[in-house]
Amino acid sequence: MGRGDKRTAKGKRTRASFGNSRGREKLKARARKAAMPKPAAKPAAETPTA
Repeated sequence: MGRGDKRTAKGKRTRASFGNSRGREKLKARARKAAMPKPAAKPAAETPTA
């Protein structure tokens, strides 16, 4: 079970193929998520000083 095994994701990457253990939709979703801009952080609530 390694690079030569066509049933594992590592073997699929080595052979540049897709299947149940390495789906194209999963890779597309990961790329879409990385391309999305991150929302701006909300400013911290100001604490009143006495």
